[in-house]
Amino acid sequence: DNGCVNSIFVHNPGAVDPDGDSLAYEFVNCKGESGLDIPGYHLPFAQNSITLNPVTGDLIWDYPTLQGEFNIAFVIKEYRAGVLIGQVTRDMQITIAACNNHPPVIAEIKDTCVEAGTYLSFVVAAHDQDFDVVTLIGNGGPLSLTDGPAQFNQPVQGATNVSSLFKWQTKCSHVRLQPYQMVFKATDNSNPVHLVDFESVNITVVGPSPKNLVANSAGNNIHLVWNKSACTNAIGYKIYRKSSYYGFFPDHCETGVPAYTGYSYLATINDILDTNFTDNNNGQGLIHGIDYCYMVYAIYPDGAESYASLEACAHLTKDVPIITNVSIENTSNNTGKVYTAWSKPSVLDTNVVLGPFKYKIYRANNHYGTGNILIDSTMSINDTTYVDSLISPLNTVDFPYSYKVELYNETPGDSFLIGTTHIASSVYLSLIPSDNTLQLTWKENVPWTNSSYVIFKKNPITLNFDSLTTVFQSPYLDTGLTNGVEYCYYVKSKGSYSIGGIINPIINLSQRVCGVPIDKTPPCPPKLRVLPDCDKVQNLVIWTNPNHTCASDVVKYNLYYSSTNNSNLDLLQSFNNASDTFYLHTGLTSIAGCYAVTAIDSFNNESAMSEIICVDIDSCHLYELPNIITPNGDGYNDFFHPFPYSFVEKIDIKIYNRWGQIVFKSEDPDINWDGKSQQTNSECSDGVYFYICDVYELRLSGSKKRTLKGSVHLYREL
Repeated sequence: DNGCVNSIFVHNPGAVDPDGDSLAYEFVNCKGESGLDIPGYHLPFAQNSITLNPVTGDLIWDYPTLQGEFNIAFVIKEYRAGVLIGQVTRDMQITIAACNNHPPVIAEIKDTCVEAGTYLSFVVAAHDQDFDVVTLIGNGGPLSLTDGPAQFNQPVQGATNVSSLFKWQTKCSHVRLQPYQMVFKATDNSNPVHLVDFESVNITVVGPSPKNLVANSAGNNIHLVWNKSACTNAIGYKIYRKSSYYGFFPDHCETGVPAYTGYSYLATINDILDTNFTDNNNGQGLIHGIDYCYMVYAIYPDGAESYASLEACAHLTKDVPIITNVSIENTSNNTGKVYTAWSKPSVLDTNVVLGPFKYKIYRANNHYGTGNILIDSTMSINDTTYVDSLISPLNTVDFPYSYKVELYNETPGDSFLIGTTHIASSVYLSLIPSDNTLQLTWKENVPWTNSSYVIFKKNPITLNFDSLTTVFQSPYLDTGLTNGVEYCYYVKSKGSYSIGGIINPIINLSQRVCGVPIDKTPPCPPKLRVLPDCDKVQNLVIWTNPNHTCASDVVKYNLYYSSTNNSNLDLLQSFNNASDTFYLHTGLTSIAGCYAVTAIDSFNNESAMSEIICVDIDSCHLYELPNIITPNGDGYNDFFHPFPYSFVEKIDIKIYNRWGQIVFKSEDPDINWDGKSQQTNSECSDGVYFYICDVYELRLSGSKKRTLKGSVHLYREL
C-alpha cells in the first residue's frame, strides 16, 4: 500500500469469518529467515501513533513523517465462545512518498442492528477535497452469503464525490451473536500515489421477539403461552419474571431482558416448539396479591438472543385468604400481644364451597413458620382479625412471631380445606451498641413488599415515641448518643401487595427495644520516641497523649518492650494517668531493645500498638583495643586492656608473638595482659604482637560475635 508524507495513512484488511466467529487484531513482529523474528525490529515510527483497532481492524498511521518503505505485520485471531480456535498472519509493505495530496473521506456510517426479515439500506458516500476521481468499493460478510446476500453496486467512480447504495433483505438464517462487518474503501486517482480511506460498519441481525405472550392464573400457578418463534433456527426460549409491570420496549440493539428492568431469570426451554410454561415458584406456589409479569425471548445455537416479547401480567385469583398484618401491640417477656389480620377471599366457587366457614390460625416463634402450632379459630368468613395474647404466654422481647391462616369449608358432612395464606412474620428489631451510636437492624418474612420503614425513638422528657426518620432498608445508625444512657426504639413498616382490593398501605410494628451505647472503639495509638543514653545505659521513652489529637477519653497506657527484635514484645509497665507520657528505662545490660505503647480509654478499649521503635548500640562506644603496651611499672599503659566499652557479654582473645605462638589468652572483657607469657610467666621481649579477639556484644538482634584483628607494640622503656 502507498501513502504520503504528513498525510494520514489508513488501511483495513477486510477480514471475514464465514462461521460468524469473533475476530481480533493485533500487531506482531515481522519475520525473517526460517520464520524467526527479525532482530531489532520495531513498528515504524510507533512514537508517531501507528495504531491497529483490535475490533474493527482499522490500521491508522497518523501520520508518516519520512519517505521510505516500511514493513508491518499483524495477526487476525478467531475466537469462538471465548476460545482461540485459529489465526492468520498478514504482512504488508507501506511505501511512503513525497506528494501533495489528501486522501478521500468516506462519510461516517454508524453501527446498527436490524430485525431478521426486515430490509436494510443506507448510502455510502465519499468526498475528495482535491477534486480527484474517487473509486468506491465494499467488502464484508453480508456480500459473501449464499442465502440472501446483500447488494452493493461496485466499483463506482465519481469526480470529487461518489456514492453507492448498500441493500440487504435480511433473513432468519442471518441471525447470529457476532455482528457482520462491512468495510468500504475509497481510492483517489492522484499521481504518483493513490490515497485511500476506509469506513467500517457493524450490522447485527437480531431475531424477532416471540409474539402474543399471554399469562393466566390457575390455582397457585400462572400459565404462560406464546406463539412459536418466526425464526425456525432458534433452539428455545428464556423466561423472565418480575413482581410488577415495567413497561419495557427494547432499543433497536437491545436484545434479551436487561437487568435494569428488575426482571429475574426464571427458566429455559430447549425446544422451539414448546411454547407453554407453568410458573409454580419451584413447587412452592406463587403468592396471592402479587401481580406477576413475564417476558420471553428466543435463543440461538451460538448464544444470540432475540428481542424480548411484550410483557404479560397476571395475578392469582383471590380464592384464598391473604395475610396482611403481623404487628406487635405489646412488648413483654410473657404478656406480649400480637395483632394479626388477613383479607378474605373475594372469589369462591359457590357450586363447591357452600359454607359455613372457619379460619384456623397457626403461630410459630420464628420468621419462617417452623414448628407452627394451631392456636385458635374463628367461625365467620368476615372475621379477619385476631389479637394473640391469651392462649399462651408470648415473649415478644426475645422472639419474632410468624402466622398463617387456613380457610375451611364447614358444610355438615363436607368439611375440607379451601386454601391457606402464606406465612408472615413480625418485624423483629435488634440493637448493636457502639461508641456514642446504636445500630438498628431488623428482619421480617412477609409475602407483600415493604417499601419503607419509620423509626420511632422514645422521648426522655415526654416518654412518648417520636418519629425519628424514614428509611428504605435495614440497618440504620443512630449517632450522637451519650455512652451509658438508655435509648428505646421501634420500627413501623409500610408495604403493599401489587393488586387492588387489599388494604394499602400495610402497616406493622416491631417490638420495642432498648439499648445503651457502649464505647467499643479503641483510641488511636500514641506516637513514640526513644532517646538512648549509652553512658548511663538507659533509654528515655516518650509518647504523645492521644487526647490532644485524635481521642477524648484515654486514661492510661501500656508500655511494651523486648531486648531483641526477634521476639514478641512483653508488657513492661502500665501507667494509670493520661498525663504520664514518658518512662526512663534503667537497670539495662544494653540499650538495645524495641518499644511500643498503647492507649487505653475509659471503657478499657486498648488501641493498636504504636509504631515499634528499636534502638541498637551502634551509636555508643563499641569495644576497641589500644595499639601499645608499656609494662614498666610506671602506672601508665602497664596493662593491655580495652578503651571504655559497653554492652559486651564476653570475649575470647588470643595474643601471638611473631612466630605464631600464643603468649596470652583470656575471656575477661578487661583482658589486663601485663606483657608476660602465660605459659612461663616470664616477661615477653619488646616487639610487635598480634591478636584475634572475638567480642560478643548485646545487640538488638541478640548476642552477636564481632571479630577484631590487629597488633600491639610492647615497649618496656620509652
